Amino acid sequence: MIVELRRYTLREGRRDELIDLFDREFVETQEELGMAVLGQFRDLDRPDHFVWLRGFTDMYSRRTGLAAFYSGPVWAKHGPAANATMLDSDDVLLLREILAVPVFDRGAASPESVLHATVWYWAGPFPDPAEIPKDTLAVLRTEYAANDFPRLPVREGEHALVWLTRSPLQADVPAEVVKTENLRLRPTRRSTLH
Repeated sequence: MIVELRRYTLREGRRDELIDLFDREFVETQEELGMAVLGQFRDLDRPDHFVWLRGFTDMYSRRTGLAAFYSGPVWAKHGPAANATMLDSDDVLLLREILAVPVFDRGAASPESVLHATVWYWAGPFPDPAEIPKDTLAVLRTEYAANDFPRLPVREGEHALVWLTRSPLQADVPAEVVKTENLRLRPTRRSTLH
């Protein structure tokens, strides 16, 4: 599966407004078009950041699903309100699953649950991890196919490996890693990943 890790910087104090709109209008409407809304999160260390994961069977289904959604009636009606909450929506990693993102019951997230996303960046393409720690939920790495839906930019020229875990990643950072990012994420009420 192809996965977008999308990180939005929002206007001050407007995160809950976007989350309410997103959870109400943008989950099932994207899934009806063949996309998977895998998880929506509040970044616990950045109060004006919203993070979410969207999945696709392959690059072709990504292009067709995005074209249908962003030219369709739901985005026409609610997109301007969503965009009004945002300062930046272009911080996006295009990834491929190594260990698939699990899907749990939507709406069953505990209000106290926290997930951890650790992103390692290398100077070149990542090898598959030799070992996967036992509390790991998913592992993803850069998808190198060209972004064939340029209306939604993705970060290019980066080599990322993303770990999603229930507690901080318990793995030695390889010497080849040139940068690390750590995100503490609280699932929204309707997130399937929690």
